[in-house]
Amino acid sequence: MNKELQALADEYWSYLLEVNPTQATMLGDHRFDDKMESASREAEDDQVTHLREFVDRARRLDGLGLDESITRDVLIHEASTTATGLEARTAEFDVNHTMGLQALIPVLIPQLPIETQEHAEALVQKYRSIGQTLDEMADRLREGLANGRTPPALTTEKTVEQLDAMLATPIAQDPFLNARVPGSFDEAQTAAWKENLAAVIEATIRPALQRYRDTIANEVLPVARPQDRSGIGWIPGGDGLYRDAIVRFTTLSLDADEIHEIGLAQVERLSHEYRELGKEVLGTDDLQQIYTRLREDPELHFTLGSDVREAAEAALAKAKAAMGDWFGRLPKADCVVGETPSGPTAFYFPPAMDGSRPGTFFVNTANPGDLGRFEIEALAYHEGIPGHHLQLAIAQELEDIPEFRKHAVVTAYAEGWGLYTERLADEMGLYTGPLERIGMLSADSMRAGRLVVDTGIHAKGWSRSRAVKFFADNSPMSIGTIENEVDRYIGFPGQALAYMIGRLEIQKLRAEAEDALGAAFDIKAFHDIVLGSGMITLTILRRLVEDWISASVSR
Repeated sequence: MNKELQALADEYWSYLLEVNPTQATMLGDHRFDDKMESASREAEDDQVTHLREFVDRARRLDGLGLDESITRDVLIHEASTTATGLEARTAEFDVNHTMGLQALIPVLIPQLPIETQEHAEALVQKYRSIGQTLDEMADRLREGLANGRTPPALTTEKTVEQLDAMLATPIAQDPFLNARVPGSFDEAQTAAWKENLAAVIEATIRPALQRYRDTIANEVLPVARPQDRSGIGWIPGGDGLYRDAIVRFTTLSLDADEIHEIGLAQVERLSHEYRELGKEVLGTDDLQQIYTRLREDPELHFTLGSDVREAAEAALAKAKAAMGDWFGRLPKADCVVGETPSGPTAFYFPPAMDGSRPGTFFVNTANPGDLGRFEIEALAYHEGIPGHHLQLAIAQELEDIPEFRKHAVVTAYAEGWGLYTERLADEMGLYTGPLERIGMLSADSMRAGRLVVDTGIHAKGWSRSRAVKFFADNSPMSIGTIENEVDRYIGFPGQALAYMIGRLEIQKLRAEAEDALGAAFDIKAFHDIVLGSGMITLTILRRLVEDWISASVSR
């Protein structure tokens, strides 16, 4: 690799780990274990300056080969869109019940690779810094109040509820205590370490959580935006922020109106598939009867969290057995199922770089009745195998690309692949039967509806109730799931667009390859091309696939 580019890539990755110390620890890099992310305006400004400098240096590089240009272009995309996101000053109105610190703690803390006494001692130091971060987060919200930029009332109310629940939890059961104990610790060492953690929780973290909670409840909530003004378009400069979010999360040049129409077209396409499967499984092709039955029939929904986990593990086992027939490159790291009481319905944590933690498909089992029995297989294939686990574990194990490309945040590529694999699982014969295939359609309904609802809320001024009604009229998701999904989009503008936009682009590229190569098309080779370069934009993915097609045709 070009020496100047290699040095830039290494410097960029080192910088990212330094300013994101928790991510570094999660990846098995323990240099910053005792540090906590800063949420101050000063730190934000400093990050913007550094990221813009990285972009400028990357743009000055020329005479690069294909893989070198990919490295440069991914760096430019990630650094520039991250800087733009920071310049949006979303911390001034970021009160988020799905991705906020208070929601992530119960999931994050047990995943930290605390393997040695040094790691354990560093965690105590890290905990001492959390109070400052929480106070900085409160200060940023006050900046938002001064600038007329406030969060939606819905996400604010739910966040206060979460913080109240954390503060009401006995110290002995605090999620901050649920950290992995080093294997070398004996009973006395474990007790002493937990006692130190508890002392910091009581003296530093709990008071800071209380201050943060009071800031949100007493200062922010009274002026938070009502449900009919939930979208980002209702705050000063919101239209521009949403346009930037579309670029960041889709990596394509699309506007909100285009995306809205794509979503409506996908919803219409799905209606025909529902009618076909509904007649076979439920004895009716009436769309509303199909939705109502899937949404309300208790026989089609889980009642126990343990059953959810068991079904997820069974689906994952089927996928593991079949993946070798569809992929040439397979990950070395394993993928397991984990339960979580908070956060999204399902999500994936990649394995630690040092092998101390496998990839984990987490499923939220707090309210099992909200999850249809027909939905769990599609979730497992999206989040686990052949979805995010193959994608992200393989990326981490690549040896011929810079480290930052293994972990870059390119949502359209990451989530587009996850959604693509839900349909791929059908080709692989992984769905147990036609009912589970309806679950695949239900997952598609969510992602197609997101294009309509996210743009509706943030670009077209839709109220929360209108968004909920659209989903209820056009999908079989339970009302509880619909409300949670809509509230997630309200709190995270633009992110939900990445899934279907990315999936459609991958499907389009595959169709072009199949058309060009005919009988010579190799599905394993196609998948290896898609997964063989780490995290990339959809534009770069198109370049890679087109080059592969050209090379294959000329053989």
